[in-house]
Amino acid sequence: MASENERGVGAFFRHCPHCASKAIGFEAGRRWVCPDCGFVYYHNVAASAAAVLDLGGSIVMLRRAKEPRRGRWALPGGFVDPGEGAQECALRECREEIGWAPARLDFLASFPNSYLYRDIPYATCDMYFCARLPSAEGVRLAADPAEASEVALLPYEAIPWDDIAFPPASMALRAYLRSRGAAFPER
Repeated sequence: MASENERGVGAFFRHCPHCASKAIGFEAGRRWVCPDCGFVYYHNVAASAAAVLDLGGSIVMLRRAKEPRRGRWALPGGFVDPGEGAQECALRECREEIGWAPARLDFLASFPNSYLYRDIPYATCDMYFCARLPSAEGVRLAADPAEASEVALLPYEAIPWDDIAFPPASMALRAYLRSRGAAFPER
């Protein structure tokens, strides 16, 4: 049976992009090597950033409008663009996905992840930031329909743990709630 890498990123190159040799091979689950010309391409981890936004004891969450995991709950976030820092990415994604971003974010945690998109697994480093405001007063949230079918303020006790799109988001929420001394289900 083919491994995930052979079905996904390991099957990406059929020919060496430098010399066109068919002898290129995928080694150690992370790099392509051509024995004919010495070309080496590392499949590095992609960076993503997301935000845990606490507005008076409720967390801002969105229901994903697109794959992967359409219809599941997520935190505002996405992939870091070239030339962009992780914190900038999290703020940009907040503005794009929920129509609002806090003035600042603090680093919370990072977790490894595997993001399957169109049958290609992408290894990611998911970085989480957080912001806490005393209330939602004056905050206008508006879902971008291309990104989210719904945006909601969910009290800590109403977080849909079994319907969160990505496991690292659950881990980030637990880390945040632990830092606040709030109760949550252990898994």
